[in-house]
Amino acid sequence: MTSYQSDITAIVGAQWGDEGKGKITDFFAGNSDYVVRFHGGNNAGHTVIVDGETYKLHLIPSGIVYGSPVSIIANGVVVDPKALIDEIAYVINKGITPKLMVSDRAHVIMPYHIALDSVLSGHQAKLAAGSTGRGIAPVYADKMFRNGIRIIDLLEPDIFKEKLKKGYSFSKNLIEKALGGTFDISMDSIYDDYIEYGNKLNSYVCDTSVELFNAHKSGKSILFEGAQGISLDVDHGIYPYTTSSNTAAGHISTGTGVSFRDIGKIIGVVKAYLSRVGESPLPTEIHGEEANNLREKGAEYGTTTGRPRRVGWLDLVQVRQAVRVNGLTEIALTKLDILNGFKTLPICISYEIEGKQVKEMPASLHDYRCAKPVYTSLPGWGDLPNNIWDMGFDALPKTMKEYISYIETEVECPVKIISVGPQRHETILR
Repeated sequence: MTSYQSDITAIVGAQWGDEGKGKITDFFAGNSDYVVRFHGGNNAGHTVIVDGETYKLHLIPSGIVYGSPVSIIANGVVVDPKALIDEIAYVINKGITPKLMVSDRAHVIMPYHIALDSVLSGHQAKLAAGSTGRGIAPVYADKMFRNGIRIIDLLEPDIFKEKLKKGYSFSKNLIEKALGGTFDISMDSIYDDYIEYGNKLNSYVCDTSVELFNAHKSGKSILFEGAQGISLDVDHGIYPYTTSSNTAAGHISTGTGVSFRDIGKIIGVVKAYLSRVGESPLPTEIHGEEANNLREKGAEYGTTTGRPRRVGWLDLVQVRQAVRVNGLTEIALTKLDILNGFKTLPICISYEIEGKQVKEMPASLHDYRCAKPVYTSLPGWGDLPNNIWDMGFDALPKTMKEYISYIETEVECPVKIISVGPQRHETILR
């Protein structure tokens, strides 16, 4: 079998999402030939700041803000076609001509998925994950039920009508007869709207797996951009308080059709503290004025929902799992500047669960609800010089370097990228 030499890098979240992956992706995207989303939908969001201009993206990979990379929405992503069309218009309005490809195999979010999302969350009550209401769980469920509609179907009216009849009937009955909700949008109006969406997206649709295979074969550089984080992974996260896709790097293979063995570098993005949007126990969560100050300082509000994020101290039990499950080769540590001025910085190194010390994330929901953080406190640091990123790692405060070193030792993974501000250049490489 022929061996191809190329540069393939994956960037994934090592916490609850919102770790600053958009910035880290942006740091690499300008030098990549392809930037690829491999899972999730418009429930996720990336914020990228380039030359003072802010871009808020939900479906399109962050690489779109550069002229050269091809942005790919791969088959593992679920696509709301109306949201995608609006986002294409958004980037065009920003002066960008989108070099975009959308997998013909990506599944499509339908209006009944969005309606089902709402009634399903009500049914789940305190076990609900805090859905964004974008229809993500129902569309992934339909994919596994084999009731799904794919992008290619929108380009084939007869096939689309055949599949829509079954999918519409199934979900409408589930909403109304099983869950006591209502769904009044007619099948005919959905058909007409989605055929029109297909027409608008037609020029972007292709077999992205073949495109990426040929790119890899010819030595092109590929950057895989994960959404959300390891604790939201449907298999390895805090189930059922997860998303509905696999956020781990291993999903790249099924979500794109690119062999996992070809990926040379897997970067886990870790925020220097913790935040999340959504429900679940959160052992290191803080409250009150301390939480409000950290939230405001870090601008911790969801990119997609605008909801205030819950915040807390860094949880190395979580990061330890991220290193192991993703096979991380290195860590990008973000938002260290937000911790400027704290006299001490607690870091959770294990959980106490009913008198036992636990260093790995428990599968038991009972155990996770009972988990109490075991902290080590490290000394903080003051304000950083305005141009600290130009001065390099050695110029960082001694206590910040100790904070970084402690993380590396505890999770057994090197921190090679250090972010000390929101813009691309405010980054130190080791």
